[in-house]
Amino acid sequence: MAKVLVLYYSMYGHIETMAGAVAEGARSVAGTEVIVKRVPETISPEVAKQFGAKLDQAAPVATIDELVGYDAIIFGTPTRFGNMCGQMRTFLDQTGGHWAKGALVGKIGSVFSSTATQHGGQETTITSFHSTLLHHGFVIVGVPYTCAGLTNMNEITGGSPYGATTLAGGDGSRQPSANELDIARFQGKHVAEIAAKLFA
Repeated sequence: MAKVLVLYYSMYGHIETMAGAVAEGARSVAGTEVIVKRVPETISPEVAKQFGAKLDQAAPVATIDELVGYDAIIFGTPTRFGNMCGQMRTFLDQTGGHWAKGALVGKIGSVFSSTATQHGGQETTITSFHSTLLHHGFVIVGVPYTCAGLTNMNEITGGSPYGATTLAGGDGSRQPSANELDIARFQGKHVAEIAAKLFA
């Protein structure tokens, strides 16, 4: 049985929704155990409330130590100036002990993201995230073009061969579309299928 962690940070709920779709896709692969968790918040509850952050997320908070117990980790992060958000960066910056021991070498890593605008750094966020995963020795998995949603030209939509993405809109009012959620499910299923082959 492959064990998959969907690990995310979501301020306004967009990445939380995408994480649910990613997990759904991973769970569709027989024999896969899927856990959804989030990284700790670094903003005080008072400030987060002022920002309008979504504070009622049900996913439990992950710890650094538990990462070694998974075969695959699918990371979700909103974009901050073309990079991962600070909460995810802070969490990953605490994994030096795992790096020193090679504890994450050979695990599968995959990334999904969101931006406010169409060209707000979705691809740079994911590809720059890959640098951290490569330093840890992860085997990186994206979304191949066998995912039909990547070639959808009939609407404004996220999604790339690097990973599933969504567009939140400048005011956060746009929610993940059906196509974006389909790509997220595909990504989760694809990662779980590869994990099942590698860790059978």
